[in-house]
Amino acid sequence: MTAPFDYPPLRAVRRHGPRGYVDYSSYRPWLRDEFSFRCVYCLVREQWGRVRGCYDIDHFLPVARHPARATEYDNLLYSCATCNAAKGDRRVADPTTVLLRDDVRIKEDGTIEADTPEARRLIRVLGLDDAEYTEFRMLWIGIVALAFRRDRSLFLRLMGFPDDLPEPSRLRPPGGNSRPTGIADSYFRQRQRGDLPETY
Repeated sequence: MTAPFDYPPLRAVRRHGPRGYVDYSSYRPWLRDEFSFRCVYCLVREQWGRVRGCYDIDHFLPVARHPARATEYDNLLYSCATCNAAKGDRRVADPTTVLLRDDVRIKEDGTIEADTPEARRLIRVLGLDDAEYTEFRMLWIGIVALAFRRDRSLFLRLMGFPDDLPEPSRLRPPGGNSRPTGIADSYFRQRQRGDLPETY
């Protein structure tokens, strides 16, 4: 069974490189694909509820301190609104580097534990091990396990990809795309080729 809260095994390498949008919200379809339709911090998935108003674009280097990087793609992360608000304008460790499967684990009771000081600090700053997060994760671990045992179609909906996969090849960033080869690895293209896994 695919675990609902498995952090990535390796540091993320950006596969897209759109440039030139004046409004950073224009990067949203690229970021959804880049971060697998889930919050980079807590891993809550789009498939688990409403998307509109629940997902933000987080500036890794806060705009208040780095205004020139407000629309720089590599400074943007896909985050749920809760984690983005908790982070605020604080400088934290890069979640794509420190929140990795070998260093961070979610237990069946919903608690989160980390082996590195950077991951522990990020978890503390965002409150990822607070009672509310722990209860939320424990609930979803149970829901996903129940769906896996009793309702395969529900399990695939909860742990699969959304229907509205963005199609990066149709997007036209004003400054071009510095990583055009990443389009072939987009989830939309994987679905076209029949390579998209049922769950992730």
